[in-house]
Formats: sequence, structure tokens, C-alpha cells
Amino acid sequence: MCSGRLQTALLVAGYFVYLLVGAAVFQALERTAEKQEKMAAAQMKEAFLQNFTQLSVAEMEQFMKNLIEAIQNGVYPVGNESQFEESNWDFSNSFFFAGTVVSTIGYGTLHPKTAGGQLFCVFFALFGIPLNIVFLHRVGKMLSLLCKKLGKFLYEKGMRKKKIKFLTLLFFLTTGILVFLCLPSVFFQITEGWSYSEGIYFAFITLSTIGFGDYVVGKQSDRKYFSYYRVLVAIWILFGLAWIALLFNLLTTVLEDTEKIIVKDLQQIGKVSKDNVGSQQRRCWPVQFIPEEEPLPPRAGGDAMKMESLTADSEHTKKGKKCFLIAKLLP
Repeated sequence: MCSGRLQTALLVAGYFVYLLVGAAVFQALERTAEKQEKMAAAQMKEAFLQNFTQLSVAEMEQFMKNLIEAIQNGVYPVGNESQFEESNWDFSNSFFFAGTVVSTIGYGTLHPKTAGGQLFCVFFALFGIPLNIVFLHRVGKMLSLLCKKLGKFLYEKGMRKKKIKFLTLLFFLTTGILVFLCLPSVFFQITEGWSYSEGIYFAFITLSTIGFGDYVVGKQSDRKYFSYYRVLVAIWILFGLAWIALLFNLLTTVLEDTEKIIVKDLQQIGKVSKDNVGSQQRRCWPVQFIPEEEPLPPRAGGDAMKMESLTADSEHTKKGKKCFLIAKLLP
């Protein structure tokens, strides 16, 4: 028991140390390049504001291309110079990015642009994704253990097993939906200014690792976020992934069991109907409608004599059946 807890503690500590180291490396590799991109975007914006009335069509198209490229690289040339100084690769954002890499969410709104950052991202994901799977598996075991303890407590109170199974499942679903979907959506509604339905949508799309990237936390330039806001969101994501993985496994088991029950019922129905048809044919098939076997063509020698014998036996059987029917019809 103590060794299991020690292993869990070491795994959790090693996992978060891995994320912290990754965040520090990403910050060191990408922050300088980002500053250069922001300076170039600020100069482009200033030149446009000074000469926009004199720009030709070709120069305007080139400006639009540069603007789109800057936005794709995570640089939004809006606001004053102080907003340009805010980095997408500070420690909070870097930690959030590291969490999205190992969890395979991949929003796409923030990504490394330097050669060193891209190569480090490859090796970071190569070892980080298996580590994340082990971490989620261990957290899932802890959640399952809580449900088992609840079931054991209810069983000691004298409750039936079927009712215990239903209540523990209900507890697991209700608690998870409340902690990982409903409450965070209220938090996002206040912090990001989204509607509650948008918060629910973002929470599920994130925890299911779909990650469209249409809603991402901490990206609105007109809102002020508290320090380590995205670190807190990253921790919510990591534990929420464990819960939703258990939920998906549970739903998969339910669907597989339902499929087995349906197939078994269909096989039983088919077997019963086949037996009923056979018994009905044996009971209700009139003798006069029993299909007669056509005599085979005679063969040479002894085969011809055998065929004649078989034909005679058939005629004798038919006459016997007719006599039997007539005897039954007579009073």
C-alpha cells in the first residue's frame, strides 16, 4: 500500500517536473524570435498607417499577406506598444503549450517557429506522450478506487449490488460533469467573457482532445488575465483528461455489452422461429401434398433392376398412405 502511494507520488512529481522543464526550454528557445516578429509587425503597422492613402493594389495585397502571416504566428498587431511587449512565450503560456503537446490536444494557435524549438518539440512529445498516458492511467485508477470505496461503504450498509453499481456510476458521472464541465464553464464565462454554452463547448472539445482551436483561453488582447491563469487551466486539463478517458471506456463497455445482448437475443429469436417453422411443417403438412420423389432414369444392368424395385416400393407406400387416410375419414 505504501509502495503504491510512493510510486504514485513519484509519478506525479516526475510528470510535473517534465512539464516544467519543457516549459522553460520552450520559453528560452522561442521568446527571442517572437520579439523580433512583434517588432517587425509593429513597423509594418506604423508604415501602413503613414502611407495607406498612397499604397498601390500590389502593396496593399502584400500588406495583407504579411498581416495574415503575423496572425498565424501568434502575433496580433492591435493596440499600443505595451500590448506588443506581452509575450506568448512567458512561463504560463509555455507551460500551457507543453501540456497541450503531451495531451495531443494541439490547438494550433501557438506553435514553435524556430528550428531548435521544433526539434525539441518532437523529442519532448516523443517521451512526453507515453508519460502522459501512464499518468492518466494512474489518475484513472485513483478515481476508480474512490468509486470502489463508495461501493464498499454502501454494501456494508446493507444495500443491494445492483443498486450499489447504479449509485456509484451516478456519483462518478455527476461529480465529473460538475467538477470538469459545469464549474469550469462558469469560470470561463467570467474570465473570458464567453457564454455558458461556449464554456461547455470549449471544455468538452478540450478534454476530448479534439482541439479545434476556435476557442482558446488567454488569447483576447482586450482582457486582463491574472498570473499563471493558463497554468491553472493546464492542470484542469490534465486531470480532466483522466476523468473523460474513464467515461469513454465506460461508454465503450456499455455499448459492447448492449451489442452482445442484442446479438444473443436475435440468435435466440432466429432459433425459436426456425424450430417453430419446422414443427409446424411436421404437424400440418398434408400427406397428399408431400412432394413425390421423381424416379431417376434407369441405368444399364443391375442399376435398372434397383430402380424398378425402388419405384415399386414407392407406389406401395403411396397406396398405404391413401388407405390410411380413407380409414380415418370413415366413421
